[in-house]
Amino acid sequence: MTVQVVLVHGIRTSASMWRAQVAHLAEHGVTANALDLPGHGTRMSETFTLDGAFATIDQAVRDAATRGPVLLVGHSMGGLLTTEYAGREQRPPLAGLIGASCTAIPRGVGLAAYRLIARGFDALPGRGMWFTQQMLARTLPEQTRADFGAGGYAFDAQDVALRSLSVLDLLTALGRIEVPTWFVNGQFDQLRLNERLFVGLVPGAELIVVPRTTHLVTAMRPDVFNAVLHLAITTIERDAPAPS
Repeated sequence: MTVQVVLVHGIRTSASMWRAQVAHLAEHGVTANALDLPGHGTRMSETFTLDGAFATIDQAVRDAATRGPVLLVGHSMGGLLTTEYAGREQRPPLAGLIGASCTAIPRGVGLAAYRLIARGFDALPGRGMWFTQQMLARTLPEQTRADFGAGGYAFDAQDVALRSLSVLDLLTALGRIEVPTWFVNGQFDQLRLNERLFVGLVPGAELIVVPRTTHLVTAMRPDVFNAVLHLAITTIERDAPAPS
């Protein structure tokens, strides 16, 4: 049974953000399923809820687990959700976890400031798309530049999704995670705030900081992130029980 990869996107974006990873894994014979959470991508007309998001992740993980050990990968909001999911009291059928750009506790002043900034951009003409496009053009390589917005931007889901993250019990979840875990951050990522805490709470977890990258680490240096995926896949294959 080969490793199955489930990919969970961040806020505002969609499954399209993982195009480089899905294509790369396919070239190496690895099956990857990039999800759209409620209110995002192909499910833009739906309302985002935490229950709906976790149900989406759980369904994909359990389906993938029928074909092989599952590596769950999340970016930003998706990373926070997958971390909480991996640390459920009733352990989900996971063999490994990668959390990218998600090592900050989403509460208090930091979360309030993030929501305020997001609302400010949303209030700009064209919902701030000119600025977004300029930022992506300056920071992302051409091969991944279009991927973040290819599935559309979930403007209407943004504030409710951010607000809902405050109820996550990440400290408890982190202490329950028992599978090989990697946290991946860009050198200049604003969500590196609690990275040492996250790593310290998960036995054996590894922290990988990618130089010259920001929050969009998966797209800024896709080859590096793909190498992390292979590291995780190889680890899971090594540790998998031998067929009876």
